[in-house]
Amino acid sequence: MERRVVTVFGGSGFVGRHLVQHLAAEGWVVRVGVRDTERALFLKVLGQPGQVVPMPADVTDPGSVARVVETATAVVNLVGILYEGGRRTFRRVHVDGAANVAQAARAAGVQRLVQMSAIGADADSPAEYGRTKRAGEIAAQEAFPGASVTRPSIVFGPEDDFFNRFAGMARFMPALPAFDTRFQPVYVGDVAEAITRILKDPATAGRTYELGGPQVLSFRQLMQMMLDETGRSRFLLPLPLGVAEFEAWFLEKLPKPLLTRDQVALLRRDNVVAPGALTLADLGIQPTALAAILPGYLFRYRPQAKLNRRA
Repeated sequence: MERRVVTVFGGSGFVGRHLVQHLAAEGWVVRVGVRDTERALFLKVLGQPGQVVPMPADVTDPGSVARVVETATAVVNLVGILYEGGRRTFRRVHVDGAANVAQAARAAGVQRLVQMSAIGADADSPAEYGRTKRAGEIAAQEAFPGASVTRPSIVFGPEDDFFNRFAGMARFMPALPAFDTRFQPVYVGDVAEAITRILKDPATAGRTYELGGPQVLSFRQLMQMMLDETGRSRFLLPLPLGVAEFEAWFLEKLPKPLLTRDQVALLRRDNVVAPGALTLADLGIQPTALAAILPGYLFRYRPQAKLNRRA
């Protein structure tokens, strides 16, 4: 059998660990390009001995990128940031990083490249995050004609940073913010499966897929669903975006910001699959409902008395 090697940049992250597991199950040898290989060692158990190999790489360093893609059959770039810090700016990571990966992949003779972006990637986005995500798509496809792009909405699953974050906050906060912005949450396993199928199907080359789940829900509805699953009652406070932006000015100064002004700007547009876009259905994937997954990992946030009754 042909030895298929795939390099996954950002493979130790939330989506990455699920993608690595999917690819290993499909028989790929998986190189995981990460800045800290020690923190990525847990990925080795997701495949057979020697099948998953963490390797040092930083998408902002062209030399390290080139070393990790050498002799690879396919490359996936999952690297992205939600807020800027020091030298890790949106432009350096989302745009320059995407260009570095695509250029190295083309130079190495890689057959397939998948660039993960996000719904909301748009040159006219009110947020720098959205503008640089779109610029990263363009950079990848210009450097590697035939690169495929995936744009997920909010991704949920056991290790997510959305439901877990707000469920943790609900333990000690009497109120949570509520916005009218709509989202189309997509299960992390469906995102991993989508990328895996794209790599296997040459007909997907050069195409962009918007990945959303079966439900479109407002931020407020998502908060209420989280509260229902955790058995907690909290006031959902309607928060004007102007007020949220003012609060974010202070919060974004924290080492790991709870909210930034750029994230507030993203809330000015709905985060849902665009009409006419290619979707999970075009890849033969039936999207997984929130109700099928959330109870499996949010129950640990329930008050102890309710947790005992559940057990």
